[in-house]
Amino acid sequence: MSQSGNAANEEEGLPFPRPRNVSVGAPLRWLVRGFDDFRSCPVPSLFYGFCFAGMGLLMTFVFEHAYEYAMAVTSGFLLLGPFLAMGLYEISRRHERGEGCSLAPTLTVWRRNAGNIGIFAVVLGIVFIVWARASLVIFALFYTSEMPNLSGFLKQLLVVDNLEFLAIYTGIGLIFATVAFAFSVASLPLMLDRNQDAVSSMLGSVGALLHNPAAMIVWATLIVGCTAIGFLTFHLGLVILMPLVGHATWHAYRDLIEPLETTPRPRD
Repeated sequence: MSQSGNAANEEEGLPFPRPRNVSVGAPLRWLVRGFDDFRSCPVPSLFYGFCFAGMGLLMTFVFEHAYEYAMAVTSGFLLLGPFLAMGLYEISRRHERGEGCSLAPTLTVWRRNAGNIGIFAVVLGIVFIVWARASLVIFALFYTSEMPNLSGFLKQLLVVDNLEFLAIYTGIGLIFATVAFAFSVASLPLMLDRNQDAVSSMLGSVGALLHNPAAMIVWATLIVGCTAIGFLTFHLGLVILMPLVGHATWHAYRDLIEPLETTPRPRD
């Protein structure tokens, strides 16, 4: 798999993305830089923030009416987030290069490397489908007779007898979340910035995580924390915090991946 990724890059004249080490406190610096990007282009950033808020409302609706799909829909939020954030990456890229602030170019930024982004979408889609199926199987194993209503389910979560269910459900969810996170840390920015192929982008992203486990734990915790705050504020926080995370992800990519001597200018 690694050899095929290297071969594809050699054909395009692109070296395999090399991860580099960052400090444990680097994620805080990424957020500060992301906030600077947000201030430089607030209206387009807020547009994407409202899109994230809409996704949050959908998650809440599903949880209220079919909570057994809650983990699956949560995974969908985490998996679709990087794709929705592509516009935010483009805003940060333009700000970095001193280019103008505009929403229109960010809406079609995926066309720059559509084929490889499509491959990446398929990979994450498979992860999403397996995760959703695993969620339903776990519920079926522990609730063999009848699914409790929402209030009954929430009460049962606090019962000691259900600790096994919680442990297994949370453990499986963490495994899939880690896989999705590892693939997504820097892959889409790589594909947009360098026109890198999907395989080497995902491998480079995984390599960045393996080189910086402590910083990645901090980064994942900050992302989860921002998301939780967004939901606890009746989705209003998502309007600000999700664009902030998206912009910060661009700077995470810049720090985590060794830069090219001459980075190819993306095709418009």
